[in-house]
Amino acid sequence: MRSILIVEDNEVIIKGLTYLLEKENFHVIICKNVYETMNVIGKQEIHLIVLDIALPDGNGFELCEYIKKYTDIPVIFLTAKDEEQDVVKGLDLGAEDYIIKPFRNRELLSRINNVLKRFNKEDNKIVYGSIKINLDEKTVYVNEESVEFTALEFKILVLMFTNIGKVITREQILEKIWDVAGNFVNDNTLTVYIKRIRTKLGKMDCIKTIKGIGYQVQGGQKWIY
Repeated sequence: MRSILIVEDNEVIIKGLTYLLEKENFHVIICKNVYETMNVIGKQEIHLIVLDIALPDGNGFELCEYIKKYTDIPVIFLTAKDEEQDVVKGLDLGAEDYIIKPFRNRELLSRINNVLKRFNKEDNKIVYGSIKINLDEKTVYVNEESVEFTALEFKILVLMFTNIGKVITREQILEKIWDVAGNFVNDNTLTVYIKRIRTKLGKMDCIKTIKGIGYQVQGGQKWIY
């Protein structure tokens, strides 16, 4: 089930959108301000955000800019601001669409579905803060810069970041990387690989050593698409 985050403070609109989207089998998440939104992003799986501009504690434009900087979640503005300059600004910030209130239900659903079709890339990308891992292309970007990983390093990295919050034992890692290396990888060699990965992640290194057991990537910031 796809999840849609609605960032809106108008209770009537919230109820209407929730009913409309749940009827179409979407999971609906509600945030009424910037603060709530910042606390939800990265902690729940979100496939699309419907975003108002006028929020009680901030600006939807600034929130969109943040979302686009740190995630690949598509954004649709749903707002009463109908000036051309506002529409242009929203689209220039990277929003996939800009819908003006009052809106027609069927048109909104159509636009939501069209955006989701363009972003229909289930489980091929992991975003953790400024770290972006493309599972299909086997590429890694840290702070928007491409970082080269060997095939074995990449497999370890993916194993860690697809199990965020879980402690992965050294034995589990060794079992997973056996087929990539093509030969035996011992415990000392694994330590070297982990060190290389941490060096390549630089300041974004979030791999914690669990002494005597293995490793853990701290939870709370992952998006999978």
